[in-house]
Amino acid sequence: MRNIVETILKESRLDGYFIRLYRNYWRLRRKIAGVDKKIIEQYLGQQKTRKLHLGCGNNIIDGWLNSDIFPKSNHVVRIDVTKTYPFDDGTFDYVFSEHMIEHVSYVQGQHMLNECFRVLKYGGKIRISTPDLSFLISLYQSEKSELQKKFIRWATETFIDSAPYFEDTFVINNFVRDWGHKFIYDEKVLSFSLEKAGFKEITKFDLNESEDEILRNLENEKRLPEGFLRLESFTLEGTKKDTPSIFLTD
Repeated sequence: MRNIVETILKESRLDGYFIRLYRNYWRLRRKIAGVDKKIIEQYLGQQKTRKLHLGCGNNIIDGWLNSDIFPKSNHVVRIDVTKTYPFDDGTFDYVFSEHMIEHVSYVQGQHMLNECFRVLKYGGKIRISTPDLSFLISLYQSEKSELQKKFIRWATETFIDSAPYFEDTFVINNFVRDWGHKFIYDEKVLSFSLEKAGFKEITKFDLNESEDEILRNLENEKRLPEGFLRLESFTLEGTKKDTPSIFLTD
């Protein structure tokens, strides 16, 4: 129902103020009903291995506590990653997020990773998949693979009505600005951010691949034409390795 109302408002050009007003009303109703509290309590009460999925969108993963800023289901908990997460320290064994961190600023992204570190248990793992800045730089090179050429044509036809012809410049500009993107990472900056949050053993993996079975086959490659999500993304994992202070000795 909420999505239908927002679509009507957008099509009527009554977005902006009225959509914000409706979202505030929706959040208040959800809070009064205690929807999120019930979802969290039920999940934590049922799962021995606790796994937090941030920014799930339509990719609902079984066995995970799926969350989003604007949940499309009463089975998804509302979490704003720019705020303090509604969990105690050391609640989860795993945290996963796919193509979400680029939708908040760099400073907010660091806060998100800090909160992930806080709510993970010692030995817990994080997996972050996000668009790769090097993909955009490579897309601008004169020598392009057939997959890159297909991506440019598809992206132009699908998202850029104003582009007069198929050209990497239009696609790159659109990619940086569209879909609410605020900061596009590369491997070195995301690695730095993870390490700054406290994570160790930062490791790069291909999509849907991991040394940890629980972190395999999580990315939703089917949401884009074949090969495109893999072309534009990179994935890092990190581990919360620090020893709790209660075990430290002089």
